[in-house]
Amino acid sequence: MKKKNEISSSPLQVSNFYHQFDAIDLKELFLALWSGKVTIMFTTTVFALIAIAYAMLAQQWWSSKAKISQPQLQDVAAYQQQVKQFQPIFDIYQDDGTTLVSEALDDLNDREVLFKSFVSTFNSSDNKRKFLNSRDEFKQYKAILGLQDDLDSEYAMSKLYYQWFQRITAIPENGNVKFSSYDLNFQSYTKESSFSLLSSYLENVGDKTREDALNNLQAVVNSKHNELLQQKRILETQAKNLIEVEAKRAEYALDIAKAANVDTPIQSSNDNEIFSIDLGTKGLAAKVNALKSITNLSVIEPRLQQIDAKLAMLKDLKIDRNIQFQTFRFLENVEQPISRDKPKRLLIAVLGTLLGGMLGIAFVLIRFAFRKEQN
Repeated sequence: MKKKNEISSSPLQVSNFYHQFDAIDLKELFLALWSGKVTIMFTTTVFALIAIAYAMLAQQWWSSKAKISQPQLQDVAAYQQQVKQFQPIFDIYQDDGTTLVSEALDDLNDREVLFKSFVSTFNSSDNKRKFLNSRDEFKQYKAILGLQDDLDSEYAMSKLYYQWFQRITAIPENGNVKFSSYDLNFQSYTKESSFSLLSSYLENVGDKTREDALNNLQAVVNSKHNELLQQKRILETQAKNLIEVEAKRAEYALDIAKAANVDTPIQSSNDNEIFSIDLGTKGLAAKVNALKSITNLSVIEPRLQQIDAKLAMLKDLKIDRNIQFQTFRFLENVEQPISRDKPKRLLIAVLGTLLGGMLGIAFVLIRFAFRKEQN
């Protein structure tokens, strides 16, 4: 019976426990918070001051931006003219008068290829490193951090370069590489340096891309020049061998004609004879002299004329490296930033104030709970 009473009384005990817990009503909480208002205000003020101090003293970062797209025809007209002047050298002229147009220079003239080359050069880590090392702004920033180009700070320098590489970006619009426009960004610690660095880097990348385009054209032309020289040597060797063989045949035929006393041309029905004596001794002697006196090998191999003409054209054509052209065009030009990227001073101050207030309230409530439990 005793156990039954104990069991039956347990729900009542639980009810009393929750009744005691509910006794801590909103009024008590409000009074506890009011009594601890000094603590809450102090904590809020301290955290607000710390947040404001951090926001005012933290390193500032500003970003200059621009938007670019593929160049128009007028932007690359001077370069395309340089490329097209070499087109006849790559074309093949057939004996029937038709011309096979070569596509070897098409990629060099492609505006999309030139634009992709610019974007690739812009995002190149090696190009970013060389540019940063040449700028006083970056040297000053390294000096502020106390970094030097030595082995002791190699890891710190690598980390610094990586951080700055992330601040120099060319990203396709909306993150879609199918779009032909790219958003350019250069972040630095002042708005003036951000604008200056992006403008200078664009100029640097533009110069390098133009130089690469002209170097690619020169490489293709040099390769074609070497190819023509090889073809010429092969055809000349073939022509010389043919002359030598024909001269030997004529000499043997001349000996046979002398032995047969065939002095004048005769008619023969055997066209497949190796040493034909149809010309007679006088004709064969003249043939031997003619073969040995040939100096212009194009008489034997007409294709040499075309190759010589192309080589002569290559000798006269030069690549003008002073031409001006752009491998991109601006949709939005570079402008100084209006607002900083970070720190967000107002946001930091508000969050710091809220954090201080929340911690102050939490401290007061915890203290109230402990006192309540002790009572």
